[in-house]
Amino acid sequence: MSSVIAATRFSVLDRSRTREGGTNAEALRDTVRLARELEGLGYHRFWLSEHHGVPGVAGSAPTVLAAAVASATDTIRVGTGGVMLPNHQPLVVAEQFGVLESLFPGRIDMGLGRSVGFTDGVRKALGRGKDDADDFAVQLEELLGWFRGTSPTGVHAQPAEGLTVPPFVLAMGEGAAIAARAGLPMVIGDLRSRERMQRGIDHYRAHFRPSPWAREPYVVISGTVAVAATPQEARRLLIPEAWAMAYSRTHGTFPPLPPAERVEGLAMTEKERGFYEAGLTGHIAGTEEQVAHELETVLKETAAQEVLVTTSTYDREALLDSFRRLATITSG
Repeated sequence: MSSVIAATRFSVLDRSRTREGGTNAEALRDTVRLARELEGLGYHRFWLSEHHGVPGVAGSAPTVLAAAVASATDTIRVGTGGVMLPNHQPLVVAEQFGVLESLFPGRIDMGLGRSVGFTDGVRKALGRGKDDADDFAVQLEELLGWFRGTSPTGVHAQPAEGLTVPPFVLAMGEGAAIAARAGLPMVIGDLRSRERMQRGIDHYRAHFRPSPWAREPYVVISGTVAVAATPQEARRLLIPEAWAMAYSRTHGTFPPLPPAERVEGLAMTEKERGFYEAGLTGHIAGTEEQVAHELETVLKETAAQEVLVTTSTYDREALLDSFRRLATITSG
């Protein structure tokens, strides 16, 4: 095994994607089962996402789901990728993570993002506007203050105050600069935009200020990694998500994941085909040997300490097989 791969942590983000013919409840239970499987395979973290009003995603309450995942596992770290801070009051977020850390000490991560909703309708339902994302840095400072007991309000966040829950910033757009100024670990993607990702990493490292939370820069790169017996099988793992993304771009709604074979038989418009083909490119996908080579390349380029794998597909067994194959690459 490559020494650079051996020195890298590998983790997984699951969005509790719904599947055609399946229910939200099944998607959430699948997430908990997947966490147990990945713990057995030696993955470092298992993170949950926050999406609101999206038909294809059951994961809308990551801290609630994190409690279910942590209670079903023993050693894997559990966290959020992420809680979208502009949607919430920082005190409430601190309290939620304080509860999680109190119940599962030493295993909880606090991944934080600045998104404010998928559509205008969702933002309106949340009582938020696009501009609320501009307040992320201020909200982040307030949130961290609740853990350190420095709020000027005189209020104390229970049970968060005095606890150490590792914070991570999901870096899209201005996120890299915010993470650097705050002195926090950074999660950046995706692997399809290598040059943009590298620019963000370079800026982060150049401007990082040590903090009580992190003395040195810590970079997590995120994206889709698919491993199968053949390149063709690995590519088929990508098809359901690529089509869902293409559909959302052309119809305005994000659907449940379809089976790959149904997508392969669809007649697409030129616009749909363009988005679909674009969605299949740039990922790390192939056999174990091919994926190992590509991982080594990107890790040497970025010097990232961790990879957060975000792969989703319709076929649950094929997805688990991909994670098993990836584990053999990363563990030797």
